[in-house]
This record gives sequence, structure tokens and C-alpha cells, in this order.
Amino acid sequence: MISTVVLSGCADVRDAFQNMRGKSTQSADGEGTAEVQAESAILTDAPPPPSNANSVEEFDTTTASARAEAVAEAEKSSGAKYLGNTIASLGPPSEPGIWMKTPLVKSMTKGRVDYPAKGTSVVLELVPLDASTGAGSQISLAAMRLIEADLTSLPEVKVYQLRE
Repeated sequence: MISTVVLSGCADVRDAFQNMRGKSTQSADGEGTAEVQAESAILTDAPPPPSNANSVEEFDTTTASARAEAVAEAEKSSGAKYLGNTIASLGPPSEPGIWMKTPLVKSMTKGRVDYPAKGTSVVLELVPLDASTGAGSQISLAAMRLIEADLTSLPEVKVYQLRE
């Protein structure tokens, strides 16, 4: 019941996120790259949930193939740069896609999150969060489900940046 109340209260954030998603993905030197944009599209191109969404399934609009690819890619990712551990809270459920907002990155990049408590991992888009490094991170509903964390928990996860 608490999850439903929390999820239903987040519908107003959708428009702000859609405006943010419309901006180009930029590399560390400020130049956008088509390769990063194409990879990010797999992780973030999910339609927004319907305005009357009430359940976790209605809010998680990622496709089964995108979810499967994010998990499969995590299993075969190697050469990742360890960025640190963070406590992850559920981000706004009305923001679709497989992502984590974290102060551990300064620009959007492809990354992996490992959840040692369950032995699960997911490849996702790491999005800069303007906060101090110890402030924690926000993880998307889809990503939270893929690492098999309880939606009301604050899982400690390991964050990696994947080599582009």
C-alpha cells in the first residue's frame, strides 16, 4: 500500500524529466557522441507511464527485451572502473528507463550496478546528481526491480563505469 501511495504521488515529475531527456548526452569534454546516445537509448527509451498508473507494473514501462539486455550485458561486462559504493533510494517512478542518478559521475555515462546482498547486477545509464559524494543515489524503478531490491529498501550497491 505504501508503494502505491509513493508511486502515485510522483506523476507530476514526468514533464520535467521528459525535458531533461530531450537534451543530448554529453561526454566529459562537453561534446555529444552518437555512440553514447545510441547505447543510452536502449537504457532510457521507455515511454512514460500512463497518468493513471497505480501499480509497479504500470509504472515500469521498460520492455522485456530492454530488461533482459541490461541484465545480460551486466553478466558479460568487463574492464569496468569502480566508482564506489552508494546507498540507493527509489527515484521518481514516473521517470522511465534503467538509470541511476549519482554524485559519483560528472557526466552521463554507461555503468553497472552490483547488488551484493542478492548477487545481482544491471547495466544502466549513470546520470550526474548534484549532491555530495556521500549523499546517496537514486535508482530507477526498473533498475531497482532488476537488482531484485525491495522497493522500500535502501540497498547498498557498488557502482562501476563501463568502458565506452
